[in-house]
Amino acid sequence: MIYKPMKHQTISLKAMEKTDVVFDMSDPGSGKTFVQIMAFAKRRKRKLRPGGCAIVIAPKSLLRSAWEDDFNKFAPAITCSVAYAENREKAFAVDADVYITNIDAVVWLLKQKPAFFARFDTLIIDEVSAFKHHTSARSKALNKIKKYFQYRSAMSGTPNSNTICDIWNPVQILDNGKRLGTQFYGFRSVACSPEQVGPQPNMVKWSDKEGIEEVVYGLIADITIRHRFEDCIDIPATHSYTMMYHMSAKQKKAYLEMEKTQIMTLRSKASVTAINAAAVTTKLLQIASGAVYEHADKYHIVDPGRYELVLDLVEDRKHPLVFFLWKHQRDQLVALAEKRGLKFCVLDGNASDSERTAMVKHYQAGFYDVMFAHPKSAAHGLTLTKGSSTIWASPTYDLEHFNQGNKRQARAGQTDKTEIIVILAEGTIEEKVYQRLLEKDMKMSNLLSLFAA
Repeated sequence: MIYKPMKHQTISLKAMEKTDVVFDMSDPGSGKTFVQIMAFAKRRKRKLRPGGCAIVIAPKSLLRSAWEDDFNKFAPAITCSVAYAENREKAFAVDADVYITNIDAVVWLLKQKPAFFARFDTLIIDEVSAFKHHTSARSKALNKIKKYFQYRSAMSGTPNSNTICDIWNPVQILDNGKRLGTQFYGFRSVACSPEQVGPQPNMVKWSDKEGIEEVVYGLIADITIRHRFEDCIDIPATHSYTMMYHMSAKQKKAYLEMEKTQIMTLRSKASVTAINAAAVTTKLLQIASGAVYEHADKYHIVDPGRYELVLDLVEDRKHPLVFFLWKHQRDQLVALAEKRGLKFCVLDGNASDSERTAMVKHYQAGFYDVMFAHPKSAAHGLTLTKGSSTIWASPTYDLEHFNQGNKRQARAGQTDKTEIIVILAEGTIEEKVYQRLLEKDMKMSNLLSLFAA
C-alpha cells in the first residue's frame, strides 16, 4: 500500500529539501515520524552503499512501536536494525539502511572509531528534549559525534517545556551554535534574568525575559517546522478540566501536620537548597495523594478516597487512560480495579517491550476496561484511540509528560470527543503544582504559536 503525505506533511518535506538541519516542533500526533522517513528514503535512493545510512535516536519505548513499524509501513524497501543495550554491537554489525537505537546509546557511539561513522550521513533525534541539559553525559557524547552527520533532524512537540533555555542545546546540536551561540551561559544571560532566591550566591533562579520567544523565533525560524495538530488532523474537540478531591478529616489533619513539620524543618536549616525544597514538596504531594513514605519502597496509606474517585470515573467511561506518578498510586489503582472486577493493564517501567506491544494491541481491540500507565512509559508515541478519557490521578510538574500524555487519545483516527481530567486535592500544594504547569504551558505556547503563524 502506498501512503501519500497529507498537505502539511508535503509542506514539511519541501522545507527539508532546503536545509540539512531541521527542528520539527509540530504537535504530537501530527505525523512527524512519517516526514522523517519519507525524507530519508528519498535521499537513500540516490546514495550507494556503504554511505548514506541513518541513525535514529529515540526513547526505548518507541524503537519498535513507532520507528521500526513505521519504516516497515511507509518505506518497506528501507531495511532497519534495532539496537538495544543488550544487542547493540550485533545490531550495528548488521547490513541495514537505518539503525534505530535508544537515547543512552550515544555514550556507546562515542567510543566507536571514526571509521565506524563512514557509512552514515543522517542523524534523527526523536524527543530531543532528552538532550536539553548540555552538561549531561548523553549531551556531551552527542555533541562530540554530531560532526559525522551531514543531515541532522530533531523532533519535539514540547521544546521549551520549562524555560527558553531548553531550546539551546537541541539547536546547537543541529547547527553547531550558528544561531543561538556556542556558549550556553552566554545565551542564558541574554535570554533570562537572574533572581536571588536564597542566601547562598548560587541560589539563583533564571526566568525568561519578556518577549524572548520572539527573539528566538527570529533566530531559528529558517530551520524550524511547526504544524498545530488541530490544523492538520480533523478530529472531535478535546475538553480539559480539573476535578477537586476533598480529603477526609484524617487525611487533612495528616497533611496539615506534615506541612507544618516540613516548613519548620526548612526554616531551621542554615541554608535551604533546591533539593531540600523539592523533598518537602514531594512529601506534601505524596500525602495529598493519600500516602506517607518511609522510603522508596515502603509507604503507609492514609486514605484511599482519591482512588475510589478515580475508579468511579473509570467505570463511567469507555476504556479510559489513567496516569499515575507513584508506586502507591499504582498499587491502589490495581487493588481497587481487581476488587471491582475490571479488566486492566499496567504500563510502566516493569513492562517488557513485548508486553508493552501486546498491551497497546489489546487496549486498541477493546479488551481492557482501563489502562493504568506511568507517563515516563506511556506519554510518548502510543496511539490509544479506543478510549477518549485521560485521567491524571495527581498533577505533574512535567509539562512534556503532561502534553504528550494528553495526545495519546486525541490523535488521528479518534472519532469521539476527548476529555482530560486532572484530580487535585483542594487546599493543598497540588493546586500550586497545576498552576505552575499551566504557566509553563503558556510560555511554550507563546513560542510555538510564532512558528505556526
